[in-house]
Amino acid sequence: MNGLPRVAPDNPDGSGYLPDKNAGSVYMLDLLKVSPLDMNKADFMNVGTQMLVWMTTTGLRVLVIIVVSIVLVRVLAKVSSRLIGRLKREKDIEAVKRIDTLESVVNFVIIILVGIVGSLMVLSALDIDISPLLATAGIAGVAIGFGSQQLVQDIISGFFILMEDQIRVGDVVEIAGKGGLVERINLRMTVLRDLSGNVHFVRNGMIDVITNMTKDYSRYVFNIGVAYRENVDRVIEVIREVDEDLRADANFSPHILEPIEILGLDQFADSAVIIKARTKTAPIQQWTVGREFNRRLKKRFDELGIEIPFPHQTIYFGEDKTGNAPPMRVRVEKAEPGSASGGA
Repeated sequence: MNGLPRVAPDNPDGSGYLPDKNAGSVYMLDLLKVSPLDMNKADFMNVGTQMLVWMTTTGLRVLVIIVVSIVLVRVLAKVSSRLIGRLKREKDIEAVKRIDTLESVVNFVIIILVGIVGSLMVLSALDIDISPLLATAGIAGVAIGFGSQQLVQDIISGFFILMEDQIRVGDVVEIAGKGGLVERINLRMTVLRDLSGNVHFVRNGMIDVITNMTKDYSRYVFNIGVAYRENVDRVIEVIREVDEDLRADANFSPHILEPIEILGLDQFADSAVIIKARTKTAPIQQWTVGREFNRRLKKRFDELGIEIPFPHQTIYFGEDKTGNAPPMRVRVEKAEPGSASGGA
C-alpha cells in the first residue's frame, strides 16, 4: 500500500506501519482507493488499525458533536416551550393556536442555528477548511438580506404580534388604514374582512399601530341630542329606564356587562344639547347592543314627546329700534291656464 507510511524495522508490533493520529481522515480517504484484491493479510490488519485510530480520534469527536447537538436542540426546545407556555392566560382554542405557532417558529430557529454550528464543527473535525464556506455564507447572507428585508421585517413583526397577543382571529381591528374582522393571522400577514365583504391582506411589517375594538370587552358611546327646551334631567332618567329594560331582556342581557354610564351634558350644539353616555358589552357585541338601544330610545322619546332636533332654518327679517319688524312683502302670482310646464 503506497499511501501508508512505513515505520522503522524495530517497530515493536512488527506490522511495518505506523498509524498517524493526526491524519486519520486522510487515511480513511486513502483506504477507499485501495482495491481488496491488492490487499494481503497484513494490509487488512493495517486497515483495521487505522480505522480503529480514526474512530477513537476524529470519529469520536464527530460523534460527540452530533450527540451534543441533538441534546442541545431538545433542551432548548423544552426550555422555550415552557417559557412560551407561560404566556397562555386562558385555555381557549385561539390561545392554543397562538402558542403552537410561536413554539414551531422558535423550535425551527433553534434547529437551524444548532444545525449550522454543528455542521461547521463536524467539517472542522474532518480537517476540512471551512474558511471558504464561511466567506461564501457571508456573501450569500448579505445578498439575501438585501433581497428579503421586507420578508424579515414581516416575520419579526408577526412574531411579536403573536407573542404579545395583540390581536386574535375573530377580533375587529383597524391596522394600516384598514378595518375589519381578523380572519387569519400568521408570521407574514394579517387577513381582514370588512363589513362590505372585502378582504384585505396586510403585511405585518406595515403595521405600526393596532386599534383592537374587541380586546377583553367592548364599549359603545352614545351622543344623544335633544332640543334645548327639553328637561335634561328628565331625559337622563328616560335613558336609564331604557337601559334597564334592555338589560332585562333575555336576548341582550348576556351581552351587557354593566349598566349604562351617563357622562353628562357634553356640549351645546347648533340646534341640540348633546348628552354623552356609554355602555360596556362583551367583545364584538357593542354594535348589536347599541343599535337596539337606539331603537328603543327613539321609540320612548316619541311616546313622551321628547324632541330629537333635526337641521332646519329660521328666516329672521330683523327689527328696528322700537321692536317693530319691517313688513314682509309677499306677492302671489297665479299661473295662467296652459302655461304650466309639463303640458302636452
